[in-house]
Amino acid sequence: MSFGAVLERFAGEPGVEQGTGWRSPGLRVNRKIFAMLVDGELVVKLPRERCAELVAAGGRPFRSGGRELREWVVVGDGDWVALAEEAHAFVAAGA
Repeated sequence: MSFGAVLERFAGEPGVEQGTGWRSPGLRVNRKIFAMLVDGELVVKLPRERCAELVAAGGRPFRSGGRELREWVVVGDGDWVALAEEAHAFVAAGA
């Protein structure tokens, strides 16, 4: 899966714009990052419980400044578009 497919999926989506997060290309909804590409892997913001599920399935927690961010997960494989859609819904709902 490529981040290009994620960008294509959200092109023209109301309230969604491209931006950066942690100096990486990403997508924002209502000015809040919900998905980004970091070192060739997808990073998404999701509820803690969902992040834990994805970590158990082979993802890993996202770390920034030596600290683990509980509502962020790094996913190397999988359906990036579906995960970005999930993250978009979570953040758009006011996460």
